[in-house]
Parts: sequence; C-alpha cells; structure tokens
Amino acid sequence: MIFKVYYQPNTFQSPERENTHSLYLDAVDLPAARLAVESNTEYNVEHIEQLSEKALAYEQQSPNFKLTEF
Repeated sequence: MIFKVYYQPNTFQSPERENTHSLYLDAVDLPAARLAVESNTEYNVEHIEQLSEKALAYEQQSPNFKLTEF
C-alpha cells in the first residue's frame, strides 16, 4: 500500500502549515509506515493517509512524486 506522509522537517519548531512537507511511502500498513518514518528520520509526523487507487493515480501525475525508500 502507498501512504502519503505529511510532516514538519524537524521537531524543534512549532508546526506551521507553510512548513508542511509530504513524502510517499510503500508499507504494509499505517503503523509500519509511521514506524519507518520515525525510525529513519527526525521528522515530526503530522498525518499519514493511505492512498486509494484514484488518489495514487492523481499523485503520480505530479513531477514531485517519488516513493521514499529507507
């Protein structure tokens, strides 16, 4: 399953909408996706959503789409 992870680049500052970034991750389930991000980065995870087939097709049209591998 492909998940879209919304995060802040660090945990030192208060979260601001303008600083929210996202990455795409292939994981078995949502807890595995969260664990992968938290284990391999210093990101402050805000939200993780599983992408449906239609949402994934839409996201893949973006030039910024790239699956993150840890």
